[in-house]
Amino acid sequence: MKIISITNKKQFLNKIGTKNSSKYQKIVESILKDVKKNGDTALKKYEKKFGAGKISSLRVSKREIDNAYSKVSTRDISAIKLAKSRLSKAESAVKRQFKDITIKFNGTKLSKSFVPIDSVGCYVPGGSARYPSSAIMSVIPAKIAGVKRIVIVSPPDSSGNIDPLTIVAADVCGATEIYKTGGAQSIAALTYGTRTIKKVDKIVGPGGSFVTLAKYLVSNNVSIDMIAGPTELGVIIDSEGDVELAALDLISQAEHSSDTFCYALTTSNSIAKRIQSSVNSKLKNMQRSNIVKSSLESNGFIGVGKTSDIIEIANELAPEHLEIISKNVKKWNKIKNPGLILSGKNSPSSASDYLLGSNHILPTNRFGKTRGSLSVLDFVKLLTKIETSKKDLQKISKSLENFTLAEGLPNHYEAVRGRLL
Repeated sequence: MKIISITNKKQFLNKIGTKNSSKYQKIVESILKDVKKNGDTALKKYEKKFGAGKISSLRVSKREIDNAYSKVSTRDISAIKLAKSRLSKAESAVKRQFKDITIKFNGTKLSKSFVPIDSVGCYVPGGSARYPSSAIMSVIPAKIAGVKRIVIVSPPDSSGNIDPLTIVAADVCGATEIYKTGGAQSIAALTYGTRTIKKVDKIVGPGGSFVTLAKYLVSNNVSIDMIAGPTELGVIIDSEGDVELAALDLISQAEHSSDTFCYALTTSNSIAKRIQSSVNSKLKNMQRSNIVKSSLESNGFIGVGKTSDIIEIANELAPEHLEIISKNVKKWNKIKNPGLILSGKNSPSSASDYLLGSNHILPTNRFGKTRGSLSVLDFVKLLTKIETSKKDLQKISKSLENFTLAEGLPNHYEAVRGRLL
């Protein structure tokens, strides 16, 4: 990891950040177009092209689900149930805050209520690693919100099958359908529908560059949750922080893929050099070292600057995860934009990926400035109903006339005036 001295915040922010995936746009657009036109045939073609074995049926059958249970341990199932329980507790607490309201003004009744959306497609990554945890993180809030149709799509392996643990996690949490397809092609299927996969109202879940770009490109046809991926981790560490823990945390998130964006910010040159040395030392003897090394060398850095500058940079970058490893966490209280803030040395982002009760599907690409993690809020809409009276229309008619004439829309007022004759 390179060490950068931060002397000019603006120049620094212009130089660093996640790589733009627009170079893949033509490829992704062609995949979306093909699946829209050719449906299941195109899906199977792309799965084979990208390394999956022959797929006879895209949908995971009841028999395949039962078989998946036989391939996972009771300890794995217990871990899934614990994650489900802790996330359910947090999401249920949020849902309890949803209160239907009715407001009355002089004969007009306005009501607002939270209504679950009808269907959702949940993308669960595969490829170089397996992510049953992502199935938990997307299905549970949808289920608690009251969504009736919850679809899982996930890339099949070289045998044409989805990882058994992912299938079990999806089933335990209440997914209603599971399909053996991933990448941009699965996003197309969820958006446009195929003979086998009916289209959904919203697509959620994290993914790599192709999936993230595909979600962005179809967002004029289907609702999406956010730009969620590749992984981002910022670590703020001061002179009182534990360098070894910071190095371990950077490595833990960098192992997701070579395009992750993991970095540290510190006020101390000495700390920066020690983090760099610790990371380099650990890379010599670890699993997935090639992925970690590629990510940290291409995208990672250790920035050294003043406390005030680090706070501004953290708010501007708004990373998916931000760890604060400091004995004085309150010193950093003005940081508010990351998707998730983990305070103190015993709050590693890797634990939040699974069992801390928080959701690990989080905004990336600086979208943490405007939204937080995936939650029950993503699976409901606020339904507004209004019933008014002739008496109230009469009372507001002059102001209505003023507005409509000011905007050059006289027929808007005529529609009201017709009711007052």
